Amino acid sequence: MDGPSAQRLAEAFAARAGVTFGDPALLRQALTHSGGGGQGGDYQRLEFLGDRVLGLVIAEELLKRFPDDDEGRLARRLNWLVRREACARVARDLKLDELMLTAKTTRRGQAAASQKVLSDLCEAVIAAIYLDQGLPEARDFILARWAPLFAAHREAARDAKSALQELAAARQLATPAYRVVGREGPDHAPRFTVEVAVDGAGAARGAGGSKRAAEQAAAEELLKHMTEERRDDDEGS
Repeated sequence: MDGPSAQRLAEAFAARAGVTFGDPALLRQALTHSGGGGQGGDYQRLEFLGDRVLGLVIAEELLKRFPDDDEGRLARRLNWLVRREACARVARDLKLDELMLTAKTTRRGQAAASQKVLSDLCEAVIAAIYLDQGLPEARDFILARWAPLFAAHREAARDAKSALQELAAARQLATPAYRVVGREGPDHAPRFTVEVAVDGAGAARGAGGSKRAAEQAAAEELLKHMTEERRDDDEGS
């Protein structure tokens, strides 16, 4: 496997992220693709740890920001913020694909374009920071890099339909389709039930006092399903 030294990688990363490594070998491992080989290993074990560190930091922050949320609401927020797409976005912002080390036989461009690879790189880097400098520095890194995602999350929380459409587009799935499947109650107080479906991701239903409210409820349910399903897939891979 070719590539710059651990020290040069650490210097390049410090210029982008403002984090200076005491042990550059940790960062080099975090940036080594699983097909890269090498004596220092690849990012897979670090990705396992980084996923947990990220979850802890985001969960702690959510408790501070949303003191009135119940467990279910907090879980949905957490799933949205630690999903693969969120981690890949941070990796792209830092251009971690440019620092990634790969074997000569690995198609670098294809690996760099993979959302899963980018997400794994991000989580591995978080683990490397945690192991090198401890939880406070890892927390500072995460909260700084996730600030735009927290802002986007606030918008998504207000408009589940837009968030669902964004997630479907990010996964290259069909546009969500809504249909009214039920209506109850008197004309002055109707209760609508709406089903939303995304080809390749399933369907969900929601109810509300208007068609729009029912659509939002259905979108929120499908969002929950899609993010939790993806997270289960990642943990099982």
